[in-house]
Amino acid sequence: MVKTKVSKGDKVKVDYEGRLVSGEIFDSSTHGDHSHPLEFTAGEGQVIPGFDNALIGMKLNEEKEITLKPEEAYGQSNPEMVRDIPRNVLPKDQEPKVGMMLGMMTPNGQQMAAKIVEVTKDTIKIDLNHPLAGQTLIFKVKVVEII
Repeated sequence: MVKTKVSKGDKVKVDYEGRLVSGEIFDSSTHGDHSHPLEFTAGEGQVIPGFDNALIGMKLNEEKEITLKPEEAYGQSNPEMVRDIPRNVLPKDQEPKVGMMLGMMTPNGQQMAAKIVEVTKDTIKIDLNHPLAGQTLIFKVKVVEII
């Protein structure tokens, strides 16, 4: 039986374009790194909550635009996730600059990204929040397959 409507637990393929309120595109399934539909199981938390919830009930080939508040996406920016680290912990051959991204290892061995937000003579201030935390996100989505 061919599914025509997305239900929780369905595997789906979705084309999407994500942009900021400013109009800047931050991700797309048709351009850049991805260039193929996003595939995941609907309603199982594999994608941000607002995106996941918006797909439930959509029909095959249906398109819509959704606007997600930070709480439905990557959450609010948490000031406790901004930290100062000694400058000497960075490799000597790399000059730190504001806006530069660093790969950091958590105590449990997970990799996470950190953005340099300030550089002084002795310290570097890094932001460990998700780069899209605190942002309202706008997605154009189209259900291209329901498996």
